[in-house]
Amino acid sequence: MKKRGRWEYVGRVGGVQAAVVLAIDDGDVILVEQYRVPLGRRCLELPAGLVGDEEAGESAEASAVRELKEETGYRADRVTSLGAFYASPGMVSECFTLVRAEGLTKVGDGGGTADEDITVHRVPLTGIADFIAERRAAGVAIDVKLLTLLGPSLL
Repeated sequence: MKKRGRWEYVGRVGGVQAAVVLAIDDGDVILVEQYRVPLGRRCLELPAGLVGDEEAGESAEASAVRELKEETGYRADRVTSLGAFYASPGMVSECFTLVRAEGLTKVGDGGGTADEDITVHRVPLTGIADFIAERRAAGVAIDVKLLTLLGPSLL
């Protein structure tokens, strides 16, 4: 936790950033579900990970490719940066780069590292609102970045 004047917020040590992957394949989106300590429960999210946590100088795009394969078992032929975003700028200084992954090939089971216990979901975009509602009803937290998938239905 950090304090600037009367303002309190959270920031990662060293200003580490994250890469978040929007992976859509043949009308389906690839999502992950994993336990999140700050929430005390599982959370439904886009695949993501820290940039440079395994290799110094790693780009957000390279991190996205690595994390997508590790978490979901999919390899992307192409990735495109969609820009930097801030999920909760009133509370957290963390920035993430949203990366679109295309040309997906299933190359493994995914699931993340041994301590992550990630469940992979491949969900048709046409049913994304219902799927999110079902996971929420089951007590799963929903990451704010999933609003990228719900946008048209909310508008």
